[in-house]
Amino acid sequence: MKAGIVGLPNVGKSTLFNCLSNAKAQSANFPFCTIEPNIGVVNVPDPRLEKLETLVNPERVLPATVEIVDIAGLVKGASKGEGLGNQFLGNIRETDAILHVLRCFDNDNIIHVDGNVNPIRDKETIDMELQLKDLETVDKKLDKVKRAAKTGNKEAQKEEAVLLKLKAGLEAGISVRALEFSDEDLEEFVNPAQLITGKPVLYVCNVDEESAVSGNAYVDLVKDAVKDENAEVIVLAVGTEADINELDDYEERQMFLSDIGLEEPGSAKLIRSAYKLLNQQTYFTAGVKEVRAWTINVGSTAPQAAGVIHTDFEKGFIRAEVIGYEDYVEYGSESKVKEAGKMRVEGKAYVVKDGDVMHFLFNV
Repeated sequence: MKAGIVGLPNVGKSTLFNCLSNAKAQSANFPFCTIEPNIGVVNVPDPRLEKLETLVNPERVLPATVEIVDIAGLVKGASKGEGLGNQFLGNIRETDAILHVLRCFDNDNIIHVDGNVNPIRDKETIDMELQLKDLETVDKKLDKVKRAAKTGNKEAQKEEAVLLKLKAGLEAGISVRALEFSDEDLEEFVNPAQLITGKPVLYVCNVDEESAVSGNAYVDLVKDAVKDENAEVIVLAVGTEADINELDDYEERQMFLSDIGLEEPGSAKLIRSAYKLLNQQTYFTAGVKEVRAWTINVGSTAPQAAGVIHTDFEKGFIRAEVIGYEDYVEYGSESKVKEAGKMRVEGKAYVVKDGDVMHFLFNV
């Protein structure tokens, strides 16, 4: 699962990517400095993993990860191939969620492609280009479906009705994610179309250091503009995060954060939010060899969770021994949890809860 960082040129996308991944994507003061999408595999900060490490004292610890893609800046006309438009739109289509970076700071030394700072205009520019591309996709599908619908094909008629609703919404400047459909229509017609504006989005307001804690007037405008989208807004001083990232000493980092009023880097919160945006959750395995966080989709069953470790675990699944994270911490070890009768044995229908500590029995 991938989250793609998008935005206009010079809003801080590549700097943010560098903060998240510690990769060194070129970050320069001109458009299109990120020609190829940069991909970083980012550790998901999780205090629960640290706690399990102290209790188990394993040989190694492996956190969950999320894939972040830094995509070249989009400009007006991208849907018609302007700038790096076609490449941008192809790259964003391959991601599962969107981290939309908006410039919410003033700085005369960093040029803005439209001449001045206006995050709402910037958001609308990108929304419009993505909506136009989706409209193109919907129109192509409609051309095919209409012919079948005219012959009396019931399934084609249902799809035509959904496509017409999509078309009307997009023509009115409404992104697919803000349109309402039944679960059946979503599963059968909307999701398979892989429309760009149907992807979940997280808005990242890139602010100056003074606004890192409580935001600013630009951020307030963004929050108001997206209130009907059911989307999270995160405030991040990307330049400051980059400075913190340069510090090797943990204590120095904490002092820097404390000086600006933050308990942890904003990037840590962003990574966790991206993980959630991708509909991901974590379960743990805990032994002396290894304490590890495993990534699964929300709603996964115990055999599906086992399959993330190895496909044989899913094929030959017998049962799972499960300890709730809170119980593990309360009793301090697996043996004490067992003594207290708090370990559960679950079968194939068990839906894994976020934070479960699990051990699988299987036979192949």
